Amino acid sequence: MQNTAETGPDAPLDTTPLLDDPYAACVALREAGPVHRIAGTDGQPAWLVTRYDDVRSALADARLSLDKRHAAPGNYRGFSLPPALDANLLNMDPPDHTRIRRLVVKAFTPGRVEALRAPMQRIADDLLDAMAAQGRAELVTDYAGPLPITVICDLLGIPAEHRRDFLAWSDALITPDPSRPQAMKEAIGAMLEFYTGLIAAKRAEPGDDLLSDLIAVRDDTADGPGADRLSEDELTSLAFLILFAGYENTVQLIGNAVLSLLDHPEQLAALRRNPAELTAAVEEFLRYDPPASLAIRRFPVEDLEIGGVRIPAGESVLLSIASANRDPKRFPDPDRLDPTRDLSGHLALGHGIHYCLGAPLARMEAEVAIGALISRFPGLRLDAPRDEVRHRRTIRARGLISLPVAW
Repeated sequence: MQNTAETGPDAPLDTTPLLDDPYAACVALREAGPVHRIAGTDGQPAWLVTRYDDVRSALADARLSLDKRHAAPGNYRGFSLPPALDANLLNMDPPDHTRIRRLVVKAFTPGRVEALRAPMQRIADDLLDAMAAQGRAELVTDYAGPLPITVICDLLGIPAEHRRDFLAWSDALITPDPSRPQAMKEAIGAMLEFYTGLIAAKRAEPGDDLLSDLIAVRDDTADGPGADRLSEDELTSLAFLILFAGYENTVQLIGNAVLSLLDHPEQLAALRRNPAELTAAVEEFLRYDPPASLAIRRFPVEDLEIGGVRIPAGESVLLSIASANRDPKRFPDPDRLDPTRDLSGHLALGHGIHYCLGAPLARMEAEVAIGALISRFPGLRLDAPRDEVRHRRTIRARGLISLPVAW
């Protein structure tokens, strides 16, 4: 691939190789240069940063804003979310980001997440019971998807009958269908109606769940003016983000991890012999094939340099987590799946103030899901030719369309 930092902004790099063979494309990009001009996820030109040191530094650089108001006119065209879904942490800088994160971080402390392990294990066992009699399954729809959506819906207090709708809405946002251009808009409208109604219902009858707690924070006036609280749009947007991100990233993590193990039977056998190593293995799954290939887009608030390349204020910057996590200068022999390597500093869950809020939950879900699966089905194997296993065609996320397995 050509280093398009030298060709100017009018010649963005073709991103097809990143769709067809992303990790091979990342090798070529890292070797060609640290920063490249590409067509971004919204079709607009963007700067792609590929090397570990540059990506890690940029993730924590306060000059790179998540707030779309810092985008130069005509430079960015993203999701057209209504304000009630758009006022979320993925679009915020301090002080609003700090205020909202402080209000919700207590829901994801290691201790509180650990209390979810037993119910999470029961959910996994129930799903595996349903699969066991068939001798085969489509792992994404039968297991990797239902487990995190059940966990996050239970956490938020969302009734079970709404979960199938949410899966359909999420798919419409993650991988839009070109033949149905209205599908994304319809999904966004349905989500907004759903969240608005759910919040109203819980306001009337609070439950023992995170969403009821957040509503109480929003409505509490005991601390007087100036206390940290949520606006109504921030409340709705936060519920949307927790459910959407909690589902999307975890289903992709579980699917990618299981496929990695099926591709590396020696590692699968080692985990079966020593399940205690699964905690470390999850970190390697995150590094090796992360669910988010790119960090959320950023906009420089001033002209700056990354890797010696000048980037003007307001232009879109995309940080390649997938490429950084396979940079051989940070992780030797990076294309080898090796849970025994030094995994400190991988960037799959971010770095700096925007580090993934739900990281403890995502780690534990992957550990429980994978551990239960490989323990229940010792003969687990891929039930399709390897070259027929397909990922979603997007450079933003890394998730399987389907994963047929048998045992």
